[in-house]
Formats: sequence, structure tokens, C-alpha cells
Amino acid sequence: MYFPEARIIQAPISQEQVLDLEAGQWVRLFGAVILARDTTHQKLVEDLAKEIDPPVPLAGSVIYYAGPTPVPPYRVVGSIGPTTAQRMDRFLPFFFGQGVRATIGKGERSREAFELHQRYRAIYFLACGGAAAYLSRFITACELLAYPELGTQALRRVHLAGLPVLVAYDARGGNIFHYAVKT
Repeated sequence: MYFPEARIIQAPISQEQVLDLEAGQWVRLFGAVILARDTTHQKLVEDLAKEIDPPVPLAGSVIYYAGPTPVPPYRVVGSIGPTTAQRMDRFLPFFFGQGVRATIGKGERSREAFELHQRYRAIYFLACGGAAAYLSRFITACELLAYPELGTQALRRVHLAGLPVLVAYDARGGNIFHYAVKT
């Protein structure tokens, strides 16, 4: 797949990079991101409430809402497509408060989540749903960080090599879903 005008972004992502992105831009994302889904979010919130430090720094991080399938032979990770981001909206204030700068998922989010991206100057990236096997090609390493009992929802860190994503919400109120309705 060819992305002629894609920006190259390295995670963890800086505040300057976040502020320089606009809704509708293609990005090729490199570097380390955290994999976490619903149950993982709940566990992290509970642990931090008990003053248990997270197993990975959250400040500046990017969270990919995904859980990989079992690893086939000669691969680093199984299929790894985005899950519906709106399921994580109730956790957004907490994670943005911890310094998370971007999330990756699929689908439109709640109005409150959209506004939180502006308030915390954060980015929401869309990854292509239904292409999980293809997206696994952009993962060069995967390590288990915590909660192995959660199976595919365990907390993991993956290293990306140019994962193609689209900026859905930017930090200044740009919203690709709003643009799509207008055109």
C-alpha cells in the first residue's frame, strides 16, 4: 500500500508532533506503543488507584486498542486489528491525565471523548478495521508487560515499523468524521 503524503512519526510522541498533526493526514507510525483493551484499562486504573506504578511509563505514550491473536510460526505477532475505540472512552480522562498523547482504534468516539482530545491536546488515530492480518506486518517486536491472565487483553508493548494510520481527531478540534458528514 502506498501513502504518498504520509507523515513519519516516531513514538513515544512529543507534544510538538501532536500539535503539528491535522485531522485527515496520513501517518506512518514507528516506535514503541502500548497495546491495551477494555479489561487492561480497568486493571491499570485499579492498580494506579492502589499506588502501584504502571509497568511502562504512560507519559508521552501511544495506546493502540488491540489484542493480538496467537502467534503463527515465523511471525512476531498474530493478527492485530484495532478494536472499537468508543469502548475505552470512559477511561480517557484518566489516561490523558497520566500523559498519554495518542490513541489508535477504529470508529467514531463519544462527544466527550472528542472534546477531551482538545482539552489534553491529544490525537486519535484510526487504523484500518478488517485488515488485522495485514497490520501485523508492521509489528517488529511484541513483549508482554503485565496481566498475562487476560490473554489477548494482556498489557503489551509492540514496536511499529510504519503502521499506516489516519488522524481522526487532532488537538485543535479537527474531526475527520465531521468532514465526512459535510462532504
